[in-house]
Amino acid sequence: MIKALIQGLFITLKHFFEKPITLRYPQQKRTPYARFRGVQRLEKDPGGRPKCVACNLCATVCPAQAIRIEPAEDQEHRKYPEVFVIDLGRCIFCGMCEQACPKEAIRMTEDYELAVYKKEDMLYDKEHLLR
Repeated sequence: MIKALIQGLFITLKHFFEKPITLRYPQQKRTPYARFRGVQRLEKDPGGRPKCVACNLCATVCPAQAIRIEPAEDQEHRKYPEVFVIDLGRCIFCGMCEQACPKEAIRMTEDYELAVYKKEDMLYDKEHLLR
């Protein structure tokens, strides 16, 4: 029993002099890995319009069914999403929506701070995704 106690104290003493790995979170933020998938964002074309053509592929391949799109047409017969909503409460951040998009209109960012107080704040509409 004394031998086990001395071994435990030796392990504690060995780790006592190592540099701590703790981050002071609000001041120091963790840099995500290169393949990290965070919150989605809609991309804009050079004219300032969303690149999305409301093809519904991202909503179709989403395993959690977290994306809802309602298409519309403008005067030039170009399709655009009138309603584009992602429910982050359901999203599993798999990245399949990004891979399925033929126009590269949706992109996974490195943003990982998702804390909210109300479930309604987890619904990201088109205006929020374009920011």
